[in-house]
Amino acid sequence: MTEPLTDFPAEPPAPHPVAGVDPRAALHRLRTEVAKAVVGQESVVTGLVIALLCRGHVLLEGVPGVAKTLLVRAFAAALDLEAKRLQFTPDLMPGDVTGSLVFDPRTAAFTFREGPVFTNLLLADEINRTPPKTQAALLEVMEERQVSVEGTARPLPTPFIVAATQNPIEYEGTYPLPEAQLDRFLVKLSVPLPTRDEELGVLRAHHAGFDPRDLKAAGIVQVASAADLAAGRVAVARVGVADPVLAYMVDLCRATRVSPSLELGASPRGATALLLTAKAWAWLSGREYVTPDDVKAVARAVLRHRVRLRPEAELEGTTAEHVLDSVLATVPTPR
Repeated sequence: MTEPLTDFPAEPPAPHPVAGVDPRAALHRLRTEVAKAVVGQESVVTGLVIALLCRGHVLLEGVPGVAKTLLVRAFAAALDLEAKRLQFTPDLMPGDVTGSLVFDPRTAAFTFREGPVFTNLLLADEINRTPPKTQAALLEVMEERQVSVEGTARPLPTPFIVAATQNPIEYEGTYPLPEAQLDRFLVKLSVPLPTRDEELGVLRAHHAGFDPRDLKAAGIVQVASAADLAAGRVAVARVGVADPVLAYMVDLCRATRVSPSLELGASPRGATALLLTAKAWAWLSGREYVTPDDVKAVARAVLRHRVRLRPEAELEGTTAEHVLDSVLATVPTPR
């Protein structure tokens, strides 16, 4: 029996504390705080930390009831950042997301009313329940980090990331995300069902009075600041990558483009995402250089939503994860 596929299969070890400002330790403490509200899912929290460090967006996919929304809310509560939640519905309009011009009778002029995207962390809940027209409103927001209305560009706060959730098994009343939008997510993280022990821990917490709607009562406190995040980004940018490792990233992406099971391989943006996330993973692990194992650790989360299976491969039961596993096993690893 093969080992189940997971994202970031080995949690990066917490580095030894250093004197002065230690953004790495602060970001590692996020897992402890989130665990006060969500049992397990440490790998997903690590993915969210990496996304923040890389200025990237996250797509969370899991069946109903695995605490996707609660996880993002708890993560935001442990950060000194503004967060807003937007429930995506079939009748949601683009202006409900980005904002719109509103006539003010007092001044007889139009003024811009900001939408929920004007925040640091936007929780886009059930993003695939809104039609393509509204989904398209997020394209400029996610790529350019600005909103353009009537020819005027309005920049979003810094940092800004989208943490979107979707249900992989329900298709009634949903709209598949277009490839252009999927490619704008840095990583796609699978939120798995809890283990037996984790599920028992959930029941014990609820039996003891835990209320998922009241995170303050759960004791979650802010453990990482915007300064920690900024310092972490500077440190990640300094992480070294040797040419053979860069070539390995390119070869992995190019291998997906020639796979007989795929009709769409990873774009060059996918190779860039591999680079950014591997550097963040290496830094969180306490190293100042990227190894091929770092690339392998992030590859599934970075590439799974950037590839598309051929119909005949789907009929045979092949999944994107199986194809990526094959690519990782066949592309030569630099030594």
